[in-house]
Amino acid sequence: MDTPATREAERPAPDTSYERLQASEEFQTLRRRYRNFAFPMTIAFLTWYLLYVLCSNYASDFMGIKLVGSINVAFVFGLLQFVSTFLIAWLYSRHADNNLDPLAEDVRSRFEEEAR
Repeated sequence: MDTPATREAERPAPDTSYERLQASEEFQTLRRRYRNFAFPMTIAFLTWYLLYVLCSNYASDFMGIKLVGSINVAFVFGLLQFVSTFLIAWLYSRHADNNLDPLAEDVRSRFEEEAR
């Protein structure tokens, strides 16, 4: 008879090598380096975006100031949203190349050696 209890009993035990990997100091360092970049950058971008939205809604006089021809502050802020997105992606790429990828490669190779 196929019941949830029998299926659970037939399931193989989880591979503890993943748990050891997650508990390792190198993996924790990798996570910490990622978080130290990702969280502040996410907060900065969301704050910048919220500023844009709030100014668009509540500071329409400021956002409507003409800078050159028909280009106003709101248009420049909108374009800067794209610029900041690409800047953050470029900064993350550099951060990953210098701080994450080498350590991730070490963690991966060590994990693969243990799996053999």
